[in-house]
Amino acid sequence: MKLDEGLKLRLQFLSRVVKKEADYLQDTDARLFAKALDVSDLQRIAQDALLAERLDAFVSRFGRLQDTLADKFLPTLLDAMAETRGAATENLDRAEKLGWLDSTDDWLVMRKLRNQMVHEYIEDLVILCDSLKAGHAFVKTLVKTADQFVTQADRRIAASLS
Repeated sequence: MKLDEGLKLRLQFLSRVVKKEADYLQDTDARLFAKALDVSDLQRIAQDALLAERLDAFVSRFGRLQDTLADKFLPTLLDAMAETRGAATENLDRAEKLGWLDSTDDWLVMRKLRNQMVHEYIEDLVILCDSLKAGHAFVKTLVKTADQFVTQADRRIAASLS
């Protein structure tokens, strides 16, 4: 299927952005979780600017990659396949059926974690710590999904050139 030039350029742009976002998230994840993170570490946030910045970077990068993948890249990929876009959950279900992501349910759990990391930051360090650890466990899933989306974009672009 021949891709519209604008759609092709959009896929290429999103591929570049997602690769960078995934690399940045993995880098921050490795630094923040270089050693086991616990509530006592988080109690030092006010006195430890480096920890606070790493924490903010992790939460931001985790959420940004999620947003880019689900809200921008996935709908664009569906457009490239001439598929009908639906609500976010419907698009995620379609991506799961296509094998581009492992589980829509896991994706929704990640979204909840993202919200907990952002909104529970100040109030409850136990919830924050648990959310961060769970987010850390999902980094590989996010990166795998990013790789899948980039691969699909590359395939669509290559097929369009034939």
